[in-house]
Amino acid sequence: MTMVFERVQTNGIAQISYLVGDDSTGTAAVIDPRPNVEVYLELARTQGVAITHIFETHIHADFMSGARELKDRLGSAKIYASGEGDAKYDFEVEKIRAGDRFSFGSLTLTTRHTPGHTPEHVSYELAETGTEDQPWGVLTGDSLFVGSAGRPDLLGDEETEELTEKLFHTLRDYYLKLDDGVIVYPCHGAGSACGADIGERPMSTIGYERRTNDFLQYDDFDEFKKYVKEGAPPVPQHYPILKKVNAKGPEVIGSAPHIPGRDPETFQKLAAQGDAQLVDTRQMLAFGGGHIKGAINIGDRPELSVWAGDMLSYDKPILLVVEDATQLEWIGWHFAYVGLTKFAGYLAGGMKAWSNKGMPMVSLPQMTVQELAENKSSVQVLDVRSDSEFKSGRIADAQHVFVAEMRDGVNGQLPVDRDKPVAVYCGSGYRASIAASILQRDGYEKVRNVPGSMQAWKNAGYDVEK
Repeated sequence: MTMVFERVQTNGIAQISYLVGDDSTGTAAVIDPRPNVEVYLELARTQGVAITHIFETHIHADFMSGARELKDRLGSAKIYASGEGDAKYDFEVEKIRAGDRFSFGSLTLTTRHTPGHTPEHVSYELAETGTEDQPWGVLTGDSLFVGSAGRPDLLGDEETEELTEKLFHTLRDYYLKLDDGVIVYPCHGAGSACGADIGERPMSTIGYERRTNDFLQYDDFDEFKKYVKEGAPPVPQHYPILKKVNAKGPEVIGSAPHIPGRDPETFQKLAAQGDAQLVDTRQMLAFGGGHIKGAINIGDRPELSVWAGDMLSYDKPILLVVEDATQLEWIGWHFAYVGLTKFAGYLAGGMKAWSNKGMPMVSLPQMTVQELAENKSSVQVLDVRSDSEFKSGRIADAQHVFVAEMRDGVNGQLPVDRDKPVAVYCGSGYRASIAASILQRDGYEKVRNVPGSMQAWKNAGYDVEK
């Protein structure tokens, strides 16, 4: 008899889901599944269990839930979602409430209402069957993170005050009353915008968080509210969109999104029609060497999901340029994680096929940090990091605009002159290449991307202004 406990971490969106159960009964549950559900089915086969329950901690805002996808693959399993906080769903769920318990052999899950991040949010205590009042762990969803807590401002200003107060009481009246040895298993890790400065460790304990988590150090609500407000990162554009998608019922796509191959001539015609958005997922140096005019550069790293969701339109299909078509399924899933599933096609043969046909290309010059330092007096420097990053240290005389504020185009609303050279930097060059490609698309002809950006600037020994 062995308890089953598997953690599935999805990089990019920094999402963590879980498979828990018991091989003596052959039953298991998945908590907060992502859309690519094959990983849970494979783990269940390996562990010799059947997935009988699908649990959600809340209506997610940062990724498209895979609950309906998993249910479709399993057939008989039910989706269990919170009935607290007047939660409403436009698809079939089994509503659960605080105190509801579910046993899987030696393991029992107990539902606890932990509002604050959202009104309906629940967490699941983990305990040995028969000793449910002595949990050894808790699946905290987006309520308590390692070194942080779930942000309460995703439902609009009119609900933020109330949710902030509920979060305060959830942290103090529930989590801080648990034993120090209880293990904390959150739904997100470092990199997610669902909380401020989430720690890098995948788990923690109540005792460690009690000592080190700043969100747990406040006895006064007004001081807590001030701290929460000051530390909140910008709200990505796809959060309110996915909130509605997940409440309505995310689509069942069955597999990675279908992305048909298009020969260069067809691809060119589709791009010229203006009905699709052109995205080049090659790395910044390849993109800089030559790309199709009007393309946005969002490189095929795990964070592709986050920046695609934040920068692209959900109303237009996507035309893709990729470096390696054998990675198309991986790329397609990373768009699907944030609900982007409509594709007009990809360029078959890539830029090699395009250039061999003699079709037009443009380049995006790259400026090294050494070149930037030498020519700084003749170049406008644009920092596209977040406000907190900009305030913590920047290149002297840099102008600032957060890259996400450029998603709908710049329309002349930038603190730089389009007739003078502009060097764009961020933390590593990834976001800078996104921003520079948007500037170029919108008519800025003297744009330079700075590869390595602030990381390279510091490593090269140049001064940082604070």
